[in-house]
Amino acid sequence: MLFPARLRICCALAALATALGCGGRFMARRDRAPFRSAIEPAATAGQLVFHGDAPVGRNRRLLDELAAQRTVIADRLALPMIEAPVHVYLYADESTYHREMSARFPNFAGRRALFVEDRGELAVYAHWSEQVADDLRHEVAHGHLHAASAHLPLWLDEGLAEFFEVGAARRGFNRPHVDYLLGQLDAGGWQPNLARLESLANAADMTRLDYAEAWLWVHFLLESEGNMTTVLTDYLAELQITDAPVPLSAHLARRLANPEAALVEHLRNVGQAF
Repeated sequence: MLFPARLRICCALAALATALGCGGRFMARRDRAPFRSAIEPAATAGQLVFHGDAPVGRNRRLLDELAAQRTVIADRLALPMIEAPVHVYLYADESTYHREMSARFPNFAGRRALFVEDRGELAVYAHWSEQVADDLRHEVAHGHLHAASAHLPLWLDEGLAEFFEVGAARRGFNRPHVDYLLGQLDAGGWQPNLARLESLANAADMTRLDYAEAWLWVHFLLESEGNMTTVLTDYLAELQITDAPVPLSAHLARRLANPEAALVEHLRNVGQAF
């Protein structure tokens, strides 16, 4: 049995799964073909192809929401509508899922969901649970983002997935992140630093605070009253033509005198508004 030579991991260590607040998910970029279970396709929804024995076919509302996510992401981020399918392997039995994932990804046992990309093929693995909607929105978002933008920085990839996992109706608002960041800010344990986030190349180095801050920068850019969306969309457009763009922090510095202070103000505003 062959295993990938390298992994790009989100929520990398089992001991960090709870601390990071990311539901035990991780993302891997594989050098070899992704694992394929014997389970047959069970349903389709837009670009999503579902495999497995979970009762997803009876939950048309969830299927339609996940299918619509591609359009939501493309519209919000001015990204192209890529036709690449995203395969979703969804298990009804948690123990079967963990057994198969442990065999294929032995260093990452215990995660509820994961995203794998290999040579343009996109796949999500998850099991049915009370958190399955959040898990699938998060991982499917990774799939759509990777299909449309090949060179996303780690922090932005995770910040966007955290933004879209809460569902379109909530417009990216994540109350646990807001409460945690406000608590850390008031306790003197955190000040935003986008340049530091941009320096992170390994998700194993990302803490719960990093995931929350990554989400906040995305929420600030997409939902602040200062109409900052074009800063993000212009940066994503630049990523389409180069894998070494000017850092997003540099774009923000040209637009705002103090981006970090603006971010903190945004955090306090959304904390009071919701």
